[in-house]
Amino acid sequence: MGYFLLVIAQTVVLPVVSGIIELATVGGDPVLVFGKWWVFWGIGTRLLVAGIAQMSGKGPTAQILGAAKPSVQETQLTRELGTANIGFGLAGLLALVPGWAAPVGVAGGVFLLIAGLMHVAKKGKNANESLATWTDLLVGVVAIVLLVSTLVRGVGG
Repeated sequence: MGYFLLVIAQTVVLPVVSGIIELATVGGDPVLVFGKWWVFWGIGTRLLVAGIAQMSGKGPTAQILGAAKPSVQETQLTRELGTANIGFGLAGLLALVPGWAAPVGVAGGVFLLIAGLMHVAKKGKNANESLATWTDLLVGVVAIVLLVSTLVRGVGG
């Protein structure tokens, strides 16, 4: 239940609440405001937490690989994925720096979008893996929309 609450908070609740608060207090373009917060929460904090869990060996990734007791290779693969997640997560935290949300969002967003797409067709997913699949897709799509919107605005002047 804790995993479910954390993922829903990071990929739905916190980006929406943060965006609403910013729009109500500061204003701004809703696509840019919500996009920034989705990158910060959905990529930054989510992948950083996932990476730390993977590096510590306490996350669910090794079980997803199919072993009750992960092999040395599965443990190494999980830790390497953890380092990638930590890198993407730290980059995602930079979304709060003006002008950085789209560039850091595209890296983490493409990563999550492709990961989500690869998991869609997988049979026998448990509830946590299904949640991760659909929230990966959500955050990935939002990051790509933010990038396209930023590029269109930049080209349009």
